[in-house]
Amino acid sequence: MSARNANWGTVPAVVALALGLGAAAACSSDQAGAPTAPSPGTLTSGGGAAPVQPPPTAEGPGLNAPGIRLAAVPRGDGSFDITEEVMLRGETSTIHLQLPRSGEGLTGIMRKTTPVATSLRIIADDDPVPLENPQLTGARDVPLLSAATRLKLTYRLTGSSVRSLQSETGRASAAIRPLTADVDSTLPTNLVVSGGGLLNAVCPELPETRCAVGEPPGLGIQQGIPAGRALAVLQLNLPMQP
Repeated sequence: MSARNANWGTVPAVVALALGLGAAAACSSDQAGAPTAPSPGTLTSGGGAAPVQPPPTAEGPGLNAPGIRLAAVPRGDGSFDITEEVMLRGETSTIHLQLPRSGEGLTGIMRKTTPVATSLRIIADDDPVPLENPQLTGARDVPLLSAATRLKLTYRLTGSSVRSLQSETGRASAAIRPLTADVDSTLPTNLVVSGGGLLNAVCPELPETRCAVGEPPGLGIQQGIPAGRALAVLQLNLPMQP
């Protein structure tokens, strides 16, 4: 995932202004339990009750068209339960996985994050992919049992958030990016954050870095971002529950 040199001069200021980051500390990791699949429901966030989310769509990139759909469910400790659904344009026998990286789009206080994916599960064309280690701390190439065009990954992302200590309880900033973004950097990507607590989103690798659309509590993220640029820095109210 390459940085866009034209934007590096303004990205730190834009991210700092848009997200209003104060003094913060990295959230502690919670590796107990398996990721929870996104589903409709009410999440009580630090900023109040969030609305009931609509049922997940069955159409769009990663579902019935080439692309990636990343659905993230925030947890009270700053981690996320994430599901990635991927439809490739052609078969692949190896997938390259990569966590959000500081220095390549993550600047300022977000450089202090140390993302880790735990409880990783991968299904390729309906077949589970054996993994010697279900934890990802950097980059890894994962061989598939046979070439596939459809992938589904579930995992818990920890260490990607920082809390805003000078703001209201539950306010935090976090970085998300598909682990599969480098499999095909041109795939259109939709990022979906559940719970209604999203307050802002900045995509440092896009020419127009603010990528939030709509208004809270129905705020969303710009759709169809090329996978190679689908890094989003979120400002959100975390739910009260773990």
